[in-house]
Amino acid sequence: MNYARLSLIAAAIATLTACGQKTEAPKAADQGSAAPAAAEETVVKIGTVAPLTGPIAHLGKDIESGVKLAVDEINAEGTTIDGKKVKFEVESEDDQADPKIATQVAQRLVDKKVVGIIGHLNSGTSIPASKIYADAGIPQVSPASTNPGYTTQGFKTTYRDIANDVQQGKALGAFAVDKLAAKTVAVIDDRTAYGQGIADEFVKAAEAKGAKVVKREFTTNTATDFMAILTSIKGAKPDLVFYGGMDAQGGPLAKQMNKLGMKSKLLGADGLQSPEFLKLAGDTAEGVYASSVGMPKDKMPGFASFNEKFAAKYGEVQIYSPYAYDATKLLVAAMKRANSTDPAKYIAELPKTDYKGVTGTIAFDDKGDIKNGAVTVFQVKGGKWETLETVGGDAPAK
Repeated sequence: MNYARLSLIAAAIATLTACGQKTEAPKAADQGSAAPAAAEETVVKIGTVAPLTGPIAHLGKDIESGVKLAVDEINAEGTTIDGKKVKFEVESEDDQADPKIATQVAQRLVDKKVVGIIGHLNSGTSIPASKIYADAGIPQVSPASTNPGYTTQGFKTTYRDIANDVQQGKALGAFAVDKLAAKTVAVIDDRTAYGQGIADEFVKAAEAKGAKVVKREFTTNTATDFMAILTSIKGAKPDLVFYGGMDAQGGPLAKQMNKLGMKSKLLGADGLQSPEFLKLAGDTAEGVYASSVGMPKDKMPGFASFNEKFAAKYGEVQIYSPYAYDATKLLVAAMKRANSTDPAKYIAELPKTDYKGVTGTIAFDDKGDIKNGAVTVFQVKGGKWETLETVGGDAPAK
């Protein structure tokens, strides 16, 4: 028996089956000719979390769709990192806007070995989940959570590509007093980290400008009946009512203010500034004011192209999908610069981010907040959100 020949054959088989790849033996007709080696492909998972069920599922789906669109484009372009062709996959989870569920799905994504997180939507879910990602060393970029506490925990893994509530609350407080001439205001919030957070920041800014808070009321993020609260507020005759919460409650709130014959102006933040609010509030949306944590969609540098692609696959943009799209792409850009998809290696590139995205230029400060975040104030006119003013951010596109 020729043992040397058997050793050579064994070595060849070992080579062909290396890395766990299945390789068929060459057919008789192919023997004697060298076949080109197939490119090795690595699957890399990016997680995204938002409420995909419940009253604000339309906003959660908006985020999920932004991430999926970005990943589809990245895969279509072809990406090679550390000499390997990379295929990105989206691992999507539903946190139901519930902090307890958020921590459960966060751990599930860690266990699935995702290399980055886009989410969560709500500050109340992002904040508790962020510790789980930080402990695992997995970067998290939120395209929607605005509470300042999200990025002040000392974690090196937390980022956001939108303005926070300090920036937004300051702009809204100044707008209420300087532009709407509000001397007295009533404030309602939904007691979530987002709703209470933005209401607190609005109060600070409005009072600093000389306004007086005549009523401070609270509700929940599942309530739909505000008649008792509004009746109490109506008696105080405030010039303006500020609501800290989401569109699912803002719509019924506007209707009930109208039903009570209240003359107070209604002002909200980014949770209100959606197409869904217009549907829920109907005719009573007319004249309502709300802000958004970014430039107007039609002034974003890349929105026209993004919107065309997004609409073809997912329909109407709500609020956060452009930010989710940019967050996904800047995360992958950091991997490319590091030449690694390993979070422990590419995380060092995130503070160096200078990304020209659909929403504008994205760079982070030492806490992970976007630098020079824009805040835009809108009013409903003729059944549409019309831009009134933008504070901060890039110079709007012409």
